[in-house]
Amino acid sequence: MSQVRVRFAPSPTGFFHIGSARTALFNWLYARHTGGVFILRIEDTDKERNSEQFLNVIYESLTWLGMNWDEGPKYGTSGGGDCGPYRQSERGDVYKEYVGKLMAAGRAYEKDGAIWFKLIGERSEVYDEHRKKTVTKVKTAPVVIDDQIRGRVERVEDEDFVIVRSDGNPVFHLVNVVDDIAMNVTHIIRGEDHLSNTSKHVALYEGFGVKPPAFAHIPLILKQNGPGKMSKRDQGALIEEYQRRGYLPEALVNFLCLLGWNPGDDREKMPIADIIKLFDLPGVNQSNARFDDKKLAHMNMLYLLEQPADKFVAMAKDYFARQTDSAVAKAALAADAANPAYFREVMLLSQPKLKGVEELPAYTGYFFTEEFPVDAKVRDKVMGKGDPKARLAELIELAGAADFSSDTAIEEAIKALATKHALGFGDYQAVARLALSGTNVGPSITGMFRVLGRERVVARLRRLGAA
Repeated sequence: MSQVRVRFAPSPTGFFHIGSARTALFNWLYARHTGGVFILRIEDTDKERNSEQFLNVIYESLTWLGMNWDEGPKYGTSGGGDCGPYRQSERGDVYKEYVGKLMAAGRAYEKDGAIWFKLIGERSEVYDEHRKKTVTKVKTAPVVIDDQIRGRVERVEDEDFVIVRSDGNPVFHLVNVVDDIAMNVTHIIRGEDHLSNTSKHVALYEGFGVKPPAFAHIPLILKQNGPGKMSKRDQGALIEEYQRRGYLPEALVNFLCLLGWNPGDDREKMPIADIIKLFDLPGVNQSNARFDDKKLAHMNMLYLLEQPADKFVAMAKDYFARQTDSAVAKAALAADAANPAYFREVMLLSQPKLKGVEELPAYTGYFFTEEFPVDAKVRDKVMGKGDPKARLAELIELAGAADFSSDTAIEEAIKALATKHALGFGDYQAVARLALSGTNVGPSITGMFRVLGRERVVARLRRLGAA
């Protein structure tokens, strides 16, 4: 078997969609699994909609996700190759050459200023009720596609079709087939919405006298709620959103792998090396995959938990640095500048609780200021149960004398206090958390005592007690 060569061919006409990322990923994984070549080819023939901004988004997104391309436009350490140029806007002469081959072979002709591909078969004139005109039908054998995911698919092409528009621009079907031939592509892995195009492409390969590559049409990604595939307008559909929110690329890649592929067991969180080893086209599902942002958030949380301390603190610092309009971010960065050890302790205390670094402001803001907001609903619930004023007074006395050297020492002190008054740990935790943070969620309460320190803890407990 010759070396596997796959390609990802996006158009720079908008932000990078999660479906495009998944298509790129499946091609990249198959290339890495087989020891093949991953080609990036840019479909930029739509002059009105193309944008260099969106082209850079493609490069940056693939690089961020760790999908380096072996051949294609040069960007960072990716790209190069002997089959370029890799932008279709720069391949006009190649398309003219191949159209000339079809014309010379009698497989293309001019009509109404355009160039049409000619099917081989018996012809007849038929009135088309839908189009309200007479068309030429061609009696041809069904095109058989042995799709490596969908199985055997038969489609019929019974009309000649345009391959170069009257304005001189080649159409999608022609340029894709020509480029795949010229770049020696062996496997075409793309969304199943392209399956309807494949019979035209097979006909073009036959017209060029070239054996078609293997086809593998992967399932669509469905929107979270309701019918239909996920569009660029749906929440969570753009890769840039996850970069902005501070998601870990390895978590997103792991999640995308599972949208339509199964490793053959119950594992979900997997290192990329294991995914590459196991990934193969027979493991790709035929049924469409539904996007689930909660599952993605959970996956991101699992990866966040694994981050080494130094890397997580650096991630947190970078996230705050990008929140230029956030008062919490400014306070956090000021605290880091004044006392890096304190900033580090706050971040590491919060790490086990986070689904993503975007939650850092909510989980850490009250560590950097005394002017934090108090959730009114939480306050009413906590202060309306039992005798919170008595609990605060007891906690103030405890905090004034307790050992703050470790979470364990603080926990044991609160437990002893609860036992003394025939209460539970939670009776003290709720009111203490409200006093220290203004809310009912966050890091461990014992860790909050330790990191905030005796003086600030006592002051905040007294403030709530006096309210």
